[in-house]
Order: sequence, then C-alpha cells, then structure tokens
Amino acid sequence: MEEQDKNAAEIPLACALFKKCIFSNNNKNMEGQSINTKKSAAAKAITFIKDGMTIGLGTGSTAYWAIQSIGDLVKNGLQLKAVATSLHSEKMARELGVQIISFGDVDKLDVTIDGADEVDEKLNLIKGGGGALLREKIVAAATELYIIVADETKLVNTLGTFPLPVEVVLFGWEMSVRQLKKLGCTAKIRMADDAAFISDNDNYIVDCSFGSITEPDRLQQEINAIPGVVDNGLFLHMADLVILGNADGSTTMLGGE
Repeated sequence: MEEQDKNAAEIPLACALFKKCIFSNNNKNMEGQSINTKKSAAAKAITFIKDGMTIGLGTGSTAYWAIQSIGDLVKNGLQLKAVATSLHSEKMARELGVQIISFGDVDKLDVTIDGADEVDEKLNLIKGGGGALLREKIVAAATELYIIVADETKLVNTLGTFPLPVEVVLFGWEMSVRQLKKLGCTAKIRMADDAAFISDNDNYIVDCSFGSITEPDRLQQEINAIPGVVDNGLFLHMADLVILGNADGSTTMLGGE
C-alpha cells in the first residue's frame, strides 16, 4: 500500500514536468500498474550505466523514472556527466545532483536512456509525445548505446497508431501543415491549454495521424523535404536496445546483439 500511495503522489509531479499527464485512464489500479512497468524498465536500463560515463537523459514519463534512478546512483557516489534532451529533464537532473554539460564539452555520449511512444519489432520508433523530438534525435545520434525504455503496451506490429509528431518553424507553418496533409495525414498543431505548444527550440509541433506507416523510411524523407519542417518523430535504425516493462514485473529486452 505504501508503494501505491507513493506512486499516486508522484503522478502529478511527472505530469507537470513533461507538460502532459502520464495516464489517460482514470482507473487507479491501472495507473499504478503502468507506473510499475515503467519503473521496472528504467531500473533495468540503468544497470548499463558505469562510473565515469557521459550519458544522455531522455524526456517523458518513462525517462522520468530513469532520471530518478540516475539521481540515486549519483547520491551513492557514481561519477557521471549528462546532456539532457529537454529543459524539464535538465531541471530535474540538476535538482537530483546530476552534473549537466553541453555538447561543446563532449565528443560523444556513452549511453542514453529515453522513452518512446511506439516501438516496432525492428526497433524503429515514434517519439515526440513529450515535445522534445529534435533534441532527443540529436542526442540519440551522438550516443554509442541508445537504450529505449517503455511499457509493454508500446510494442506494435506497425508504427502509426500514435500520431507522428513533426516539429516546424513558426514562420510559414500554415504552408508546412498543408504540405504534410498532402502526404495523407490528418495534421493538427499541438495545443497546451488554450495556446499552441511551443517546443524548447521555439517551434510548433504538428501531430500527424497517418494510420499504419508501412514505409517509414520513405515517409521520413518526404516529411523532412518539406520547407519549414525541422525534423519528425520517426527514429529509424537508431535504437540499440529496447527494454519493455511487463505487467508481471518482468522486463523484455529487444536488440542488443
């Protein structure tokens, strides 16, 4: 019961940090189960972190638990340096005593732990639900071991049920959205309360519902060819290891060969 009470108390904090609530279901038992699957995946992922490493810190509801655990490692004496993928993750890490550095201070990252909104069996991802896709992709590209943590419900046969986030510059965003729609999606500017959501890079996020994405490589090229598009939430051929937290408390690892 004490663990359940602690989980319930931490839900609003995680929601506030990442600008969206972790859970859409109001059933408290399901919420607690979802937290536990995320925690178990994060706990497995941090075992890959060793003393002296320079690491990347992800953004989102599962990455939240990884950052919490990394803070505990630092408290117990592990020496780490980190680059964060969002201002919220950076703030949280600093408060936990994790040393934050810039890319100007490092050539590469040893390990990055981040979450995903969808994962397929080829380890391709949709990311960006937390609004940090651009910084997440930059960090991922600079990482030796890119680990994705998620609960088991994020594993899908084909990407696309989750709307694909696309980051666009503010100037001419209407034109960018029209061009995105021509690719066959329903495209909507992401909102935060009553105003358009603004990313940490001062851009809009357009959520694009394509349905099943059967040719992700082609779609990524077509999206990124649109003037005004900065990048999109397809993370293809980037993940080295995916760790899924299961409802029974176990974890499943995909990749890592």
